Amino acid sequence: MKITVGIPAFNEEKNIASIIIGLKKITDSIIVCNDGSEDSTGDIARELGAIVINHKKNLGYGAGIKSIFLKAKEIQSDLLVTIDADGQHDVRDVTKILKPIQEDKAEIVIGSRFLEEVENIPEYRKFGIKLITKVTNLSLNQSLTDSQSGFRAYSKKVLEKLVISDKGMGISTEILIKANNINFRIGEVPIKVSYEGETSTENPVSHGTSVLFSTIKYTSIEHPIKFYGIPSIILLISGSIFTYFAIQYYVEFGRLSTNLTLIGVGLFFIGIVLLITAILLYSLVSVVREGKDN
Repeated sequence: MKITVGIPAFNEEKNIASIIIGLKKITDSIIVCNDGSEDSTGDIARELGAIVINHKKNLGYGAGIKSIFLKAKEIQSDLLVTIDADGQHDVRDVTKILKPIQEDKAEIVIGSRFLEEVENIPEYRKFGIKLITKVTNLSLNQSLTDSQSGFRAYSKKVLEKLVISDKGMGISTEILIKANNINFRIGEVPIKVSYEGETSTENPVSHGTSVLFSTIKYTSIEHPIKFYGIPSIILLISGSIFTYFAIQYYVEFGRLSTNLTLIGVGLFFIGIVLLITAILLYSLVSVVREGKDN
């Protein structure tokens, strides 16, 4: 069984050597996507025997994962593990994350930071991850604890059937939502992480906001009836109630209540717009899916 480990990397010359050396105790099939690095990341990885994919410019985390998926499929990998290049993951957890797939209990396994008690994750990061995970869970048939972990394992079936497109951090959510729609089993195992030193070059606020918007985007596209339909019904009911009170006010006092009327009409109008959006998007997504199936 061919096990491949993929590492998306951008300016990680400080960490890439130790990660590859550690992984070589597990497998010789290592792919490094050098995502437009301006340092020696790609050269170091190549010298250590890794397959190096070079992006001429920095395209983003999602683009790196996509390139790794395609290369793993090309070299006929049976299992793919993705691991971050910033040194926060323990390479010894690779065998743990592969086990559920090897035992045919899952097609995708996430290394979760929250299945066991953790102490060294910054509170702002923990809050952001859990918020995004809750939004992601709205589109899944199960409740995950860490939808944003980059430490994951994928079966050969996933490599062959899953088509991913997001170039940014939203790739983590896109994979889970699309895998769920194909009925792939998604599992989680506890992992250890280290946040000592600088493990991220991105601003946490812009990073978190970007991921949250991507999560909302994929949730709305994959489940438009749930995402737009339920709020539209709530707004229509609320608008109807305020309209009823506005009419009752007019009957009693002989004049319209501006506030009640505006709120009622406004809520009703927004509810109608959301309902139309839900129907149109659901129809469009259904047509696209039927076209793919045929």
